[in-house]
Amino acid sequence: MINILKSLLIIIVMMASNTEIYGQKKLAQQTVIDLQKTPKYAFTLTTERHFKGVLSMYDLLIENSVKIEEYEIIVKGKVVTQLVKKSELDKVFQKYKGKVKVSVCSVAMEKLGVTEEMLFDGLEVTPTASVRMLQLQANGYNTLTY
Repeated sequence: MINILKSLLIIIVMMASNTEIYGQKKLAQQTVIDLQKTPKYAFTLTTERHFKGVLSMYDLLIENSVKIEEYEIIVKGKVVTQLVKKSELDKVFQKYKGKVKVSVCSVAMEKLGVTEEMLFDGLEVTPTASVRMLQLQANGYNTLTY
C-alpha cells in the first residue's frame, strides 16, 4: 500500500511537471515530506518526451529540496536510437551527467542496430529493461513506467 501511495505521489509530480515553462514549480510541504521517505527513483520509458520529462522532474525535486540518493532512467524501445553521440538528447543529458544514471536496454539496442560505441557518454547498458526495473523495485526504489 505504501509503494502505491509513493507511486501516486510521483505520478502527480510527473503530471504537474513539464519540459515547458508551464510546469509546477513548488511542491506542497507534505509532498516533500512524503517523498523524503524513499529517496530512490527509477523510471522506465520509451519516448524522447518522457526522457526529457523525467530529467525535468529531477530538477523539480532538487529545486524543492527533495533528497535524492539515486535517480535512474531505464530506456527501452525506439528512443534508444536517439541516445547516440551528438544527438539532441546527448546535449540535454550533459547537465545531468554524474547525477542521473541512465541504463539502456541491450535487447532494444540489438533490435534497433545501436551499438555500445554509438551511445553518448554517461550511459550504461543493461541486459533487459524489465529485469533492471524489477531489481530496482526489489531494492526499494519508487518506480514509474511510461
